[in-house]
Amino acid sequence: VQLQASGGGLVQAGGSLRLSCAASGLIFRRYGVAWFRQAPGKERKFLGGIGWNTNSPDYADSVRGRFTISRDNAKNTMYLQMNSLKSEDSAVYYCAVRVWGGSNFDPDYWGQGTLVTVSS
Repeated sequence: VQLQASGGGLVQAGGSLRLSCAASGLIFRRYGVAWFRQAPGKERKFLGGIGWNTNSPDYADSVRGRFTISRDNAKNTMYLQMNSLKSEDSAVYYCAVRVWGGSNFDPDYWGQGTLVTVSS
């Protein structure tokens, strides 16, 4: 199984970014998908996820209303749309999956991470 995250970069506060995560080596529709992030010196934190059999995302309070998670099973890809970015959103962002997972889970597999830097 491989998860390839992309779309990170440098953005000004208040701006937007869209992260993508392409999955291979698995039957994607059977997996719950989620995004996490880890800021320097801090532990990795759950941001949100979508269960394998639902289109209703679950979000952490810190990003609810600003971030949107989606998935396209036909493309084996998951997305994280990030709006109204703040400096505290700067982190390495990771995609993750779990077979038959719900919207919040301990992952089976992780992507390699993509760096997001928000300048104030």
